[in-house]
Parts: sequence; structure tokens; C-alpha cells
Amino acid sequence: MTSEQKTIPPFRADVVGSYLRPRYLHDARASFAKGDLSAAQLKSVEDKAITELVEQQKAAGLQVITDGEFRRSWWHLDFMWALNGVEKADISKGYVFADKETRAETARLTGKISGENHAFIEHFKFLLQFAAPGITPRLTVPSPAQFLAELQRPDNQAATRAIYPTDDELIQDVANAYRTFIRELYAAGCRNLQLDDCTWGMLVDPKFAGGGAADTPKSTDGGCGCGHHAAPVKATSKVEQLAEMYLAVNNAAIEGAPQDLVLTTHVCRGNYHSSWAASGGYQPVASVLFARENVSAYYLEFDTERAGDFSPLREVSGDKQIVLGLISSKIGELEDKQAVIQRIKEATQYIPLERLCLSTQCGFASTEEGNILTEEQQWAKIALVKTIADEVWG
Repeated sequence: MTSEQKTIPPFRADVVGSYLRPRYLHDARASFAKGDLSAAQLKSVEDKAITELVEQQKAAGLQVITDGEFRRSWWHLDFMWALNGVEKADISKGYVFADKETRAETARLTGKISGENHAFIEHFKFLLQFAAPGITPRLTVPSPAQFLAELQRPDNQAATRAIYPTDDELIQDVANAYRTFIRELYAAGCRNLQLDDCTWGMLVDPKFAGGGAADTPKSTDGGCGCGHHAAPVKATSKVEQLAEMYLAVNNAAIEGAPQDLVLTTHVCRGNYHSSWAASGGYQPVASVLFARENVSAYYLEFDTERAGDFSPLREVSGDKQIVLGLISSKIGELEDKQAVIQRIKEATQYIPLERLCLSTQCGFASTEEGNILTEEQQWAKIALVKTIADEVWG
């Protein structure tokens, strides 16, 4: 359709960022948890696994590399635990997905939040050594809204309110912590930061938008940890209120970021061991998320009917780009190439082709458990993304 070659993220053939952990990395983490492996020994194993993963990403023809989130247990909580004023805590119930429940862990406040000297800076520095002409190292972190929502979960409300009596104070310090982190990350050499965000995916769920997701046991903790199902509410006003709050903290956190730092976001409806947490099209939040969040691109799930149609994309403002997540990372079965190409054409009703890209709908392992497919199937999915992108964009 077009032969334009992109040199700045997002790329025509892109990925969300997490990958299945190799067996030996699982074994090393288990040994470390039992005390049979030192932190230095575990890091050595992680370094090896990440080095091999980068080679595989390059061999697959990707223009972006990540560390696969191999040093993390969770896509989001590990980042939160490494912020100052935050601790790892056990709770009574994990996040509840469509057909399973996660480990029962959370991030809880112990004091005022700040973002200096975050461990992920060193994680990124390790990845940076593999940068090359045409290869962009990317870091993925949970969005500020995701962190805010975690602190507002029912299990965390008391601890949060003891330190931050008002939402305004909390939002300000969350934003300030992220600004500090972004400043230090940029200084370390990062030029592509992705903010992963389940909050919007939960807000669009009809169970919540209908006014009572909290009334249903499956939604008590918001599936992805969004935490906004604390009490039954009249939907529209509550959805709008939360959307404005999430927008405010996300935009405040990235305000003043360097212009050559590419800031994008990935919107998710839950991705745990091939299960999902929420359903619903983007329309209820489109006028806030797509029109007013100050990112340059959105990585969006569109792999199943749970994500709705493309029409909310008409709300996308300016020259922002859309990465269509049309290839599922949850199942091993390959999609039909022509069907995916046809869906890309459908999306051009709302966004010009030159502002579209293609990716998997989510990562392959948002938690260390990973989705239920093999590494061979994982790379076949990425190969399909690349094949389709080459055919569509040249």
C-alpha cells in the first residue's frame, strides 16, 4: 500500500514488549526465592536470557528491542515496588480474571512517594548496550494512572489515606515521582518509553459502566488492579470522574519530558496466563483518552470483539499514531493474514494508513507465568506481524 520506512517508534511491525521466559530463567527465579541462588547469580542468569532475547528480536527483523520484562515478576508491581515510599504487600485476594485469579500481591505506601534512583534505570542501561543503527531500545512501565489506581484499591485505601488525605496531594506526588524517573531515564539514554495502562480498559467494561461492577464478585478488584471498583456507583458520572483523574495524572507525569523522548501508551483489558479481565469498546473513554492524553501513539487491543470496532478512533487528535493490536498474544493459533490486512483497511476509515502500525494485542508474558503458548508459537506470531506489515506498508 505504501513504502514508507519508519525510523521513529512506533514501527510498522511492533510489539508490546513482554516475552515468554525461558525455562532456565523460571528455574533460576525459583531457586532465588528458596534462597539457593544469590541476587548476583540471578542477575547473571537474567543477563544471559535478555542477551539471547535481544538476538532473537533482531533476527525477527524488529526495529525495537526490549528486555522482555525478564527481571520482573509482574508487568506493573515490580516498578511500583522500586519507587521510594512503596512496599510489596500481600493481600487476601489476587486480581480476578475471566477464569482465574492471580497471586495476591500489591504495592502499598509506607511514606511519601518519590522516584529517584529507580532500579529500572540500571535495567535499561543493560539493554542500551544492544542499540544499533535502526534498532531502538524501549522500556515499558505501568502508567501513572495504573499506580494511582493500585494505591486506591480497597485493600490499600487506609494506608494511602494515612499519608495522602486528598487525591490532589496523591496525584501530585505520583506525577512528580514519574517526572523524576523520566528525567533520570532520559539521562541514561532512553528515547522510547511506553506507559502500559489497564485503567482505561477497565473503565470501558459494561459491567462497570452499567453502574455496579463492584456488585459482582468477579470485578471486586478491577481485574488488572485498577482498583476503581471499590463501591457501586452511578456509572456515567463515575466513569467520567475517573477518566479525568487518570488523564490528569498521566499528563502531569509526562509534562516537560524531552521532545525527543517518544512517549506512547498501551491500553489493555487484562493479560494473565491467556485470560482477560474486561470487555468493552473504547467509545466511553475515547474523547478523553484519544483526544487529550499527551502521548504520540496508542497501542490498542483489537484482536477480539471484546475491544469493539474502530469507530472510536475518530476521536484521535492531531497526528497521533495508532498501533493496531490485531494479532493475539494469548493463543498459539495463527491469524489469517488476509483477514488481518482487511481489518487494517477498515481502520483507515478513521486513521490514515500512514499513521497506522501493527502489533500483537498485548505482551506474551505480562506476568512471569506467561501466556499459554510455546516460544515457537510466540515467534511465529511476531513473524506474522512482520510479514503483514511488509505487505501493507512495504
